[in-house]
Amino acid sequence: MDLKTFLQRSNIHLDLAVEAHALLRGDADVEVDGVAMNQEDFSDGTITVITIKDAMAEKTMGRPIGTYITFELPELRDADLLREYQVTTTELAKKLKKVIDPKKDNTFLVVGLGNWHATPDALGPRVVEKTLVTRHLFKFIPEEVDGKMCNVAAITPGVLGLTGIETADMLRGLVEHVKPDCLIAIDALAAGSLSRIGTTIQIADTGINPGSGIGNHRRGLNEETLGCKVVAIGVPTVVNAAVIAHQTLEAILKEFESEPALAAIYSPDHEESLMGIVDNVLHPFRGSLMVTPKEVDELIEKSALIIAGALNICLHPDINKDNYESTLY
Repeated sequence: MDLKTFLQRSNIHLDLAVEAHALLRGDADVEVDGVAMNQEDFSDGTITVITIKDAMAEKTMGRPIGTYITFELPELRDADLLREYQVTTTELAKKLKKVIDPKKDNTFLVVGLGNWHATPDALGPRVVEKTLVTRHLFKFIPEEVDGKMCNVAAITPGVLGLTGIETADMLRGLVEHVKPDCLIAIDALAAGSLSRIGTTIQIADTGINPGSGIGNHRRGLNEETLGCKVVAIGVPTVVNAAVIAHQTLEAILKEFESEPALAAIYSPDHEESLMGIVDNVLHPFRGSLMVTPKEVDELIEKSALIIAGALNICLHPDINKDNYESTLY
């Protein structure tokens, strides 16, 4: 059973637009109608921009019309020092500026989604800890920050299980009070490949559905529900165990292709039986078991430093590639 069919059968959602796009293009590498892709390389990796242009493409891709920018950084997992990724931080800041288009008199609300008690879900809170907030300074010492900083507030609203309040409801009230020109939401994502954990950063100008990657379908955070522009930034920190099981099975059966007798095991007649084995192994969790590496705390820390650094450069005129590191500690 191919991965696309397996994901549909198992009701597994891929948070990364590049993965959904690759599945739809398939082996024929034929572009999806209404979808444009542009790719560029830089010293630390690759930047892929996917644009969903119309309603038909929106339905096909399973995500809203808009732009999805993905940084693929294969060496990030092994990087020891933040300065190794200064280029990524500044490139991320450039892309964020194009998406957010910050102005001097704008107000921004940075929201760190996730559960700070669960390391794989703590990316949002960790980014907020390192983001330079200035809203209070504009009230008490406006002459010191005017022209040098933008008006930035930040919050970590927690999750429904901790607060008993839907995140969208909490943020709607906060937006009415703060009146931001743009809300920037940071969240952990679910990937379709182990290699993407901690090595991929996605920016989307379409908002976000918190928890969608792990099957927790919360109300969406977007311009329609909140009344202001919403930009989402995410990093994959988990992979569904069912996806890993499927990929392992596919790899084993591919090795068997040289043996006709073994290759027959994976005939179309046997697909349901093989997928049944996967279901039985994952019982009783099936599609809800998520996997993360033991060094996820280090990956979260690296990702948080890069994202927070890029946000500080993007949102504050007085901060640049030469001095942003001082804002992170």
